[in-house]
Amino acid sequence: MESFSGKMAVITGGGTGMGRSLCQALVNAGCHIALCDVVEENMAETKALCEAANSAVRVSTHICDVSVEADMLRFQTEVAAVHGETIDLLFNNAGIGGGGGFVSGDREEWEKTFSVCWYGVYYGCRAFLPMLLASEEGHIINTSSVNGFWASLGPTVPHTAYAAAKFAVKGFSEALITDLRLNAPHIAVSVVMPGHIGTSIAINSGKILGHTPPLEMSETEIKEVRERLMSQPGPMSEAIMNVSDDQLRTLMHHRGIEFRDNAPMTADQAADVILAGVKAKQWRILVGEDAERLDERVRQNPWNVYELDFSALTSINAG
Repeated sequence: MESFSGKMAVITGGGTGMGRSLCQALVNAGCHIALCDVVEENMAETKALCEAANSAVRVSTHICDVSVEADMLRFQTEVAAVHGETIDLLFNNAGIGGGGGFVSGDREEWEKTFSVCWYGVYYGCRAFLPMLLASEEGHIINTSSVNGFWASLGPTVPHTAYAAAKFAVKGFSEALITDLRLNAPHIAVSVVMPGHIGTSIAINSGKILGHTPPLEMSETEIKEVRERLMSQPGPMSEAIMNVSDDQLRTLMHHRGIEFRDNAPMTADQAADVILAGVKAKQWRILVGEDAERLDERVRQNPWNVYELDFSALTSINAG
């Protein structure tokens, strides 16, 4: 796909982060877009930014929980009504973090995280495949993560729900390469694996999972946070022991902000990398130097990637 001008794109999770940046970059390239999100005001802001940048393209917004198939099918019906029966680009971008522990974590949170990150991709492909088949040239872009090839955030943090979902996205996307080549050769597929990208995923995930904002946590909630953090080995547990409840609330609040504001790559930069990869028909798009370094390390030493010494040398946050 040499140009996005005049094309039609669907982007899930378009209200903030990489989704918003993809919307803006595509609109600037002359592409019509339909975006969905679970937060209407975020979508409205994205739409306003896009229309201010290029009033010649069509931009539509749609409330949709990608983990619910009925929502995704309704989204597809709405897109067809506004934009016609054909799309050229499908960005299955929506995702949340959470549900880390399988053994001792909350099952409902685990399954919600897995559903958004995996079923959001699967349902997106199921719902919009007929519209891609109707195009002259189509492309599916599924967002996995570095946690799609390294299922860890380090030796002290359970990370099973997100990592399992992102592995599923990677495997599904790779399997689609042959499937599409045989049955729909005009449709390409790419799997996107970001490292630490400056987005609000840490903040937004808590809202979607029904967590109390850190600064508003009750004594009981902050006690549970403290106990969880202190149960993890390492210097963090000792530091947590010596801070007050209010200090801990402030620390938890700033973690999400620092993840967004102190990342090595911005969401806009990530969108540029992704779209360049789509134009080049790369089936595998690593986003960020940290992702490239980690990918190289995992490939060089796959037998020891979950040993303590490997994790101690690896500093990565999944985007």
